[in-house]
Amino acid sequence: MEKSPADVIAQTLTRHGLRQTPVRLGVLRALKEAHYALSGHEIEQLLGPGTDRITLYRTLRSFEDKGLIHRVIDASDIVRYAACSLGCTEQQHADNHVHFKCTRCAHIYCLNQVAIPAVTLPASFQAQHGDYLLSGVCAECH
Repeated sequence: MEKSPADVIAQTLTRHGLRQTPVRLGVLRALKEAHYALSGHEIEQLLGPGTDRITLYRTLRSFEDKGLIHRVIDASDIVRYAACSLGCTEQQHADNHVHFKCTRCAHIYCLNQVAIPAVTLPASFQAQHGDYLLSGVCAECH
């Protein structure tokens, strides 16, 4: 018997040692159902009126710390969030993929199938995090 999306979300929270609160369930559901990265404001709108903004941003921070989501930042400096793959942990994100920003709809997509190319850094440089953002027109707008 196949598990429902709600069961998968609840089990994901439990597996990462997080209680199942309405905000956590709603945030994770919104990010898993979205086909593109969402800003905090967009998530707040999806959760509906009465959502406490402080609780929302604490939830996003704890999800990021636990390896459930990752940040996607573009030139506009708006932080967006996307659900991580199953291989992500608290210690390391396995989401080493390219992001794509559509110049028409402004959505940012995770291209999980496209790895960030290897980069050789000059001596004495040590990368700790990398972002790779391409821009153009997405399949929906094309």
